[in-house]
Amino acid sequence: MFVHELLYRGEPDALAIVDHDRRLTYRDIQEGMINCRNRLYAVGIRRGDRVGIFSRNSAEYVMCYMAIASLGAISVPINFQLSNREIAYIIKDAGIRHLLTYQPLNLVDAMAAMHWDRRVYQHDIRNAMKKKAGLKNAPELPADFDENNPCVIIYTSGTTGSPKGAVLSHRNLCVNASQMRVMGAGPEQKSLCVLPMYHCFGWTCSILYPLFCGGSIVILDSFTPKETIEVIRTEKINDLYIVPSICSLLTKLGKPEDMASLRLVVSGGTTLPLKIAEDFRDKFGITIVEGYGLSEASPVTTLNPRDKSIIGSIGKLLPGIECRFLDSDGHDVPKGENGELVIRGGNVMLGYWNLPDATKNALRGGWLHTGDVAHMDDEGYIFIVDRLKDMIISMGENIYPREVEELIYRFPGIDEAAVIGIEDRLRGQAGACFYSVHEGDHVNIRELKKFLQANLALFKIPREFHQLDRLPRTTTGKIAKRQILKDFMASKDK
Repeated sequence: MFVHELLYRGEPDALAIVDHDRRLTYRDIQEGMINCRNRLYAVGIRRGDRVGIFSRNSAEYVMCYMAIASLGAISVPINFQLSNREIAYIIKDAGIRHLLTYQPLNLVDAMAAMHWDRRVYQHDIRNAMKKKAGLKNAPELPADFDENNPCVIIYTSGTTGSPKGAVLSHRNLCVNASQMRVMGAGPEQKSLCVLPMYHCFGWTCSILYPLFCGGSIVILDSFTPKETIEVIRTEKINDLYIVPSICSLLTKLGKPEDMASLRLVVSGGTTLPLKIAEDFRDKFGITIVEGYGLSEASPVTTLNPRDKSIIGSIGKLLPGIECRFLDSDGHDVPKGENGELVIRGGNVMLGYWNLPDATKNALRGGWLHTGDVAHMDDEGYIFIVDRLKDMIISMGENIYPREVEELIYRFPGIDEAAVIGIEDRLRGQAGACFYSVHEGDHVNIRELKKFLQANLALFKIPREFHQLDRLPRTTTGKIAKRQILKDFMASKDK
């Protein structure tokens, strides 16, 4: 199956997309996609071309993505919060000549700084699905174009060095949408798309999976708590895919009756703190289904079963996905012990764009190496311990920040917390806790230390505690540990 064929899985007259005051049927979005592909073909976009999409969530975004795929070209979603320098890097790296955008971008200086003098043609995405008189129909895909051809390049957040582009095929994306059938959605379900479409989690879960099921999608162009709560209530949303920070805000501001229509709430993108999950369940009577994935896996790899979700676990492997847990030498660890989680399946990427060495390393041995430390229990539930790169080694002892953070979240007054490794002359590394507090609250650090001492080995307790007004986040909702550490080191140098 090709990705653009997902637009044909719903009944022609069934509701497909709600976008503000527009209510579009499956027939409407099919026609919009055809109009868009004719426009894109007319401006010269052909098979294999990389086409950037720089836009907020909209029905047009869906049409354009599908039109690009239907031409055999490759979409490159670009985070609309990036700076011109970051946008220019992606344009150069992917070799983008055409950019669909909701606002004109002045990239002349940024592209010059990248030593890139090729012209980039910008097209207004808002006109993309409108029919234009006089255009000929674009030709169908050639017979030799199959589902293993690239469909999209997802640029990672660049936590280590420059961003890398994970290349996903039509098959990768359609397989992952199919694997999510364990969530039990059907044509009658209405999903909310509030996560940004440029992000793989939001795109696969909130767009591709509902389309695969022939369901309907309500689109919000950004997250604001009051509007999101209102839309959930008035549109009677059934399925909701969000990140932990949104879970927390919904708990604070929502009422039980606002969430009465919800059938399914899935959290992904980053680790869901136990306290946030418990507070949501206690207030709304809904157990959040935590999942796990990464861009290189299209991205969903595991999900908790709806009828038996275990808070603290990322759930079980989706159908068709295999995993192993490896030690530092690449050997399998005994069952139940911690090791690096590696996976394989039809959802795993083709590789990184123009990075053969990085591809070989990430897919060594035929398995995708996630960089996450985890273990599996006897029932097949997987528990993430921490990121390998976040692990702190102090006096030869391994400290997993997540274990410490989970306890800190339980201390009265704590809003958010991040434990990060810092240099220590005696121990090599030590933990530093950066935290924020609920409005109007105060945290006594001496009491917090006593609480940790009663629940943790002494070597795991952070050496330092620093209160921040708020913890910075990445554009995908994760606490930005690298930025916290960078700011902390800069403050020490002053």
